[in-house]
Amino acid sequence: MRTLAALVLTLVLLGAAVPGAGAGPEEEPVGTWPLAPEPEVVAPFDPPADPWGPGHRGVDLLGSVGQRVRAALPGTVSFAGSLAGRGVLVVDHGGTRTTYEPVTASVTVGTQVAAGAPLGVLQAARSHCAPRACLHWGWIEGASTYLDPLRLVGGGPVRLLPLWRDEPVARAGRAGPGSTAAYVAWRPPLLALDW
Repeated sequence: MRTLAALVLTLVLLGAAVPGAGAGPEEEPVGTWPLAPEPEVVAPFDPPADPWGPGHRGVDLLGSVGQRVRAALPGTVSFAGSLAGRGVLVVDHGGTRTTYEPVTASVTVGTQVAAGAPLGVLQAARSHCAPRACLHWGWIEGASTYLDPLRLVGGGPVRLLPLWRDEPVARAGRAGPGSTAAYVAWRPPLLALDW
């Protein structure tokens, strides 16, 4: 067990990819909002605990019927059609794909699109957004790993670790009596684990 822990720590410190760890910040693609102007998020990403469990496998963006829907990332349209009476569009980006619904497509399967390129228009659909219209926007990696599409536009989860208890550390050379010392119990997450 200690050997495995040492290997993982070494890989992380050297910046190597750990299988299954997901993309690091430098590998995260940067996309564009599929609706303009920047829409209100009316239902956030809430992935299921298991593949068949309840959850919300994307985000719902407030829009209006007939509003232009745009590609979040460059790619190739891999599906444009109707599923269960709703227009669905899928754009393949290599290892991931983005999904858009309900959309009346203006592109066909095989069309290469740039980020921000028009894909179609938002349809009126009976959904949990009614009586308003919203775009369900998804991002999928591989066969069925759902990702938070807000990560593409800088709106994903923020993971900050505290470096101090109550107040920031005084600037170097300016610390004096009563200054707050750095939060001494803080350690990088991997080093804090008891292996």
